Amino acid sequence: MQNNSNYSRKQLILLTALRVAIGWHLMYEGIVKIFQPEWSSYGYLMDSKGWFSEFFQDMASNPSVLNVIDFLNMWGLTLVGFTMIAGVFTKIAKIGAIIMLLFYFVAHPPLMMADYIFPGEGSYLWVNKNLIELLAVAVLFVFPTGHIIGIDRLIRNYRNK
Repeated sequence: MQNNSNYSRKQLILLTALRVAIGWHLMYEGIVKIFQPEWSSYGYLMDSKGWFSEFFQDMASNPSVLNVIDFLNMWGLTLVGFTMIAGVFTKIAKIGAIIMLLFYFVAHPPLMMADYIFPGEGSYLWVNKNLIELLAVAVLFVFPTGHIIGIDRLIRNYRNK
């Protein structure tokens, strides 16, 4: 376990703020999907391009698999986001975030000639917001931000008593 005293107060505050901001983004994305009964990942998966597009399109074509993916997506985003905000089970939450963001990135890679039905928020080539957020979570994974501000800190303090 890393010692928090190795980091400046500013570093700890910014790392924790980054964890909470990413957590909020993921949680809100999940909540919006939960409260939109018509939401499905079908269109996103069918619009996949690149090396793994057939894999994602096959998942979307199977209604049973699609239901599971939709459930995991909605509730996974919400739960991972909440746990990152609360600072509880942060290592597990960060692993979950990395896996989800990796799937989003691989399903819609920012390739030069990819023409997606769903327009992006900008112009990307090889690097997009999913990859950047994935890398930010990977950086957070190596820092004990849950032990700085969060329920993980309370758990650690309780165990040390």
